[in-house]
Amino acid sequence: MQLPVVYQKAKEQVFKIWTTLQPLLTVHVGLASSAPGIILEQCGKNKGYRERDACGFHPEGGCCMPDGPEKIESTINMKTLWKNTSVDGIDIIFSRDAGRYICDYTYYTSLYYGQGRAAFIHVPPLSRSVTADFLGKALQRIILEMLKQCGKEGE
Repeated sequence: MQLPVVYQKAKEQVFKIWTTLQPLLTVHVGLASSAPGIILEQCGKNKGYRERDACGFHPEGGCCMPDGPEKIESTINMKTLWKNTSVDGIDIIFSRDAGRYICDYTYYTSLYYGQGRAAFIHVPPLSRSVTADFLGKALQRIILEMLKQCGKEGE
């Protein structure tokens, strides 16, 4: 599902994912135009959203959830994933800051509604060396490792 670069619509879609599909884990993938590789994000932050979205708006008070904690950690241990997963031809990077824009906002919202059962991966733009097929296979490998952490890789 592609989410719009609009705070409120992204929040509504994430809420819908968690309430209707009730997934074991939700994995979000976002483009980071300057990413030197695949970035595994560990946590989402609740405040500091000042940049305007595609419709010219930003969350009231720069906040995702007024009643939410300052940050929420994923139940997926991204540091372990980062240490134990490699993909030939691209760096995998561990991060604790997804950037205070739609990506971080979406991630925090998903972590909030999913009680930590969400993951976020930033990917670089497609290029001659990072093709859609290459990136798809790399993401598949990473997500399978996430499912192993959930104990559900066989399902």
